[in-house]
Amino acid sequence: MLAPDWKDYKILGSGDGLKLERWKDVTLLRPDPQAIWRATVDYSEFDCHARYIRDKSGGGRWVVNKPMPDEWTVNWRDCSFYVKPTGFKHTGLFPEQAVNWAKLSDIVDENVKRGKKPKILNLFAYTGASTAVLAKHGAVVTHVDAAKGMVERARLNCRLNAAPQENTRYIVDDCKKFVAREIKRGKTYDAVIMDPPSYGRGSNGEVWKMEDDIFEFAELVVKLLDDPIFFLINSYTTGLQPQTMSNIISLVLPKGNVQAYEVCLPTERSDVHLPCGCSALRL
Repeated sequence: MLAPDWKDYKILGSGDGLKLERWKDVTLLRPDPQAIWRATVDYSEFDCHARYIRDKSGGGRWVVNKPMPDEWTVNWRDCSFYVKPTGFKHTGLFPEQAVNWAKLSDIVDENVKRGKKPKILNLFAYTGASTAVLAKHGAVVTHVDAAKGMVERARLNCRLNAAPQENTRYIVDDCKKFVAREIKRGKTYDAVIMDPPSYGRGSNGEVWKMEDDIFEFAELVVKLLDDPIFFLINSYTTGLQPQTMSNIISLVLPKGNVQAYEVCLPTERSDVHLPCGCSALRL
């Protein structure tokens, strides 16, 4: 599945472990572990604003080549999102997720037309692009992330999109603990989005490892669903194929149809697409 309808974002070149991206008026060169082919362009010919350099000890830093803003916005369809390069090479936005924004906003639109504002739980919700898109379309979204700074950025993205305040609830919490409490409270949702990391640590040293923990967590989450309109799991973990995610959803939610697909970004070449993880969507 190729991310659709981007005008403010484009991959100008890829390969040699890098991707050259245009984010509106800013050009960035970043590492990408999937781009293992020979570079499709000569990166030195592009006067990019900044390049992310990895350190031998891990981590890395941005090397700025010419003046650029600390933060700016990009547009997708009628939505806008903040972009801010971080010390971990990320920009605060995953443009490939436009694949799922398009699918899920259509589902929300259908429900709103029938007079229902679906209640959606967005777990590991990061800077809230999905929250902003779906709340703007009329869903009531509970946004959960353990990082306070990311939740604050989600508020900004929702405000930028004029998402109704009554359609958004922001929770700074460990996702597993929050889900367990919601189950005890007898709460239910119409849909769930899960965007878990490959690896992470909780505030008390708890270790999250995608391949070890995702199935058990999915089993827990579905206890919040009665007759769901969708259940989406995204995976950025190398080695976990779309069929693996499909199997997990099919086992924890036996009813319904499951779509599983690799999520990709188009590049400057029509015959080259950059893989960016996978998704499984139960409808």
